[in-house]
Amino acid sequence: MNSGGPGYPLASLYVGDLHPDVTEAMLYQKFSPAGPIVSIRVCRDIITRRSLGYAYINFQQPADAECALDTMNYDVIKGRPIRIMWSQRDPALRKSGVGNIFIKNIDDSIDNKALYDTFSAFGNILSCKVVCDERGSKGYGFVHFETQEAANRAIETMNGMLLNDRKVFVGHFKSRKEREVEFGTKVMKFTNIYIKNFGDNLTDEKLKEAFSAFGKTLSVRVMRDEKGRSRGFGFVNYAHHEDAQKAVDEMNGKEMNGKIIYVGRAQKRLERQGELKRKFDQLKQDRIQRYQGVNLYVKNLDDSIDDERLRKEFSPYGTITSAKVMTEAGQSKGFGFVCFSSPEEATKAVTEMNGRIVATKPLYVALAQRREERKAILTNKYMQRMATVRTMPSPIIDSYHQSGYYMTVPQVWTYKQSVDKSAAETTKGEPKYSEGTLYSAVKTQMPLPTFLYFLKYTFVILE
Repeated sequence: MNSGGPGYPLASLYVGDLHPDVTEAMLYQKFSPAGPIVSIRVCRDIITRRSLGYAYINFQQPADAECALDTMNYDVIKGRPIRIMWSQRDPALRKSGVGNIFIKNIDDSIDNKALYDTFSAFGNILSCKVVCDERGSKGYGFVHFETQEAANRAIETMNGMLLNDRKVFVGHFKSRKEREVEFGTKVMKFTNIYIKNFGDNLTDEKLKEAFSAFGKTLSVRVMRDEKGRSRGFGFVNYAHHEDAQKAVDEMNGKEMNGKIIYVGRAQKRLERQGELKRKFDQLKQDRIQRYQGVNLYVKNLDDSIDDERLRKEFSPYGTITSAKVMTEAGQSKGFGFVCFSSPEEATKAVTEMNGRIVATKPLYVALAQRREERKAILTNKYMQRMATVRTMPSPIIDSYHQSGYYMTVPQVWTYKQSVDKSAAETTKGEPKYSEGTLYSAVKTQMPLPTFLYFLKYTFVILE
């Protein structure tokens, strides 16, 4: 493997597909035989501190890093084969697509190592991965070569070849934007149409009879369940796009078997799900924009307050479009929402009603926040609080702190131990401490806050 490729550190390795329980110590134990290691970092979630499944290992010498990559790639740690590649910090290099190829229709038995062994004959590989989910291989993968020439050789040789008795497709990797543009062009030339809502009495013959008037059909099918009954939808595939387009234009919204049918371009499930998701996201954004700055969150409501009372209390401040007390099994949950027609009215209501006593309780009134916004705010507050805690000196730890990564632990004394030692101390001319004088002696040597910490965490008083 050539470690001198452009754009990434010579002695830094990326280690992926890690088990969540893999730690820096495990990786050090695994990789240290290859050579001296400068640092190891398992990347973790900033809040939960759970492993993200990948790590970076920095060696002192590039030759040691190359040795680790060549000899340890796809070794198993905690039941999972790890994937090693040169660390590429430059996102432009990773996202350019140069030297990257896509392979699909891969047999389930082919894993990362088998794919690597198959394609390594065409050139140096930077990254190789079979995409998997919890059930195993998803049947496609990617190989990123160091040069575009190596990628071209792999495509010319392997495209259409059999791998474990399955004919694979090998082609240049295309970004999502490129695929969407290409797919949009194909969409404009569709020949397969989808028909639904025609009931359960329509047969293939009747469906063909109704749609063959628009052009030559290659196939017509009414979809049925396991008992042979119509599921109320089907497909018609035409020989020419123009005939399919004409059928959609003429038949969509027409009546068939006493029902209004839908006729449109047939879509793959993923495409249909993506379209529905985009529509849902758009509706969500529209709703967010519509209620931005006008929807109020009201909590600490008395159990006697219902929707009508809530509306009445807030109506002096503007036009209310909705007022709702949240309930469960008919019982108030103690909070609700009031939506005004303008942000100015909502702001006035917050100013006047926040803290006001209604029934028997003071209200808390604020602009309503989406769950994502509220989570982000709480996370930010938590991080600020943790940062403050880290910067505050601890009187006990700081007094015993020493340089380096380790700190000594203060000895835990008990009153009984001090009494037992007092006789020996007296013989040496040292004063004998009683229960009261022991505390007094300690207290006089340190400030009161430090003494309280010391008293809480260091002394164990035995009865």
